Amino acid sequence: MKKYVIITPARDEESHIEKTIMSVVEQTIRPVQWIIVNDGSQDETGAIIDRYAALYPWIQALHRSNRGFRQAGGGVINAFYDGYAKLEASDWDFIVKLDADLNFTPGYFESCFAEFAKDDRLGIAGGGIYHQENGGLKLEPNPLFHVRGATKIYRRECWDQIGGLLRAPGWDTVDELKANMLGWSTRTLPHLQLVHFRFTGSADGAWKDCVKNGRANYITGYHPLFMMLKCIRRIFAKPYVLGSAGLFWGFLSAYLDRASQVADQRLINYIRNQQMRRLLLLKTIWK
Repeated sequence: MKKYVIITPARDEESHIEKTIMSVVEQTIRPVQWIIVNDGSQDETGAIIDRYAALYPWIQALHRSNRGFRQAGGGVINAFYDGYAKLEASDWDFIVKLDADLNFTPGYFESCFAEFAKDDRLGIAGGGIYHQENGGLKLEPNPLFHVRGATKIYRRECWDQIGGLLRAPGWDTVDELKANMLGWSTRTLPHLQLVHFRFTGSADGAWKDCVKNGRANYITGYHPLFMMLKCIRRIFAKPYVLGSAGLFWGFLSAYLDRASQVADQRLINYIRNQQMRRLLLLKTIWK
């Protein structure tokens, strides 16, 4: 039986968080500890968390004061680490960063751990993020090596080697790239479905989300040529032109602001090497 812990940052999630809580409560393998961090919510999120924490001893509520605004990228990781500091369980095999607006089947975590058991070098994984569209479920596309930040499961050995999460935009890319550099594999498991009640980045709006992603790409150490071509390609995806302009401005503004990049030159070299290999149609983590 695999032991796992969950940390869930939650901000103004009264409409969805009960569905997420019940999804975890109904799991065939429950976590040994679940810390739900109320990140300064102004709605009933905190009260809902308290109610379930009183019912289940393995659920712990942690309340942060309201900072007055949504802090893209880094804010959620600050909340995550406040929860991490409160972990009492020490013998866990996996740690999970889980959003508070997800719904999934009772066998989700058991099925995820079965995938880890098949591959002892699988360091980071998570199910596919699906959205309800036209009466059905549609998979949110992303490279298979990339696991969406809404649902990340880290094997403990991998977690220790990558040194945890970057407290800045780009954290959910840096973790995977560093894991791959160190010889771990990372991948989405699209056959294991999670219904996400919001589209990725929708809380910030399309423009702010694109700017945030461009800034995250700079912080991560993306090669300027790769970034330029990414912006050109982005012109032809929704939101047309706006998305490309947001990415470009996010990257450029981070450069002009002299934003701190990942303090790991070996990792930046690895990332840029992978990106140039991709441009040359060679084998990379993108496959």
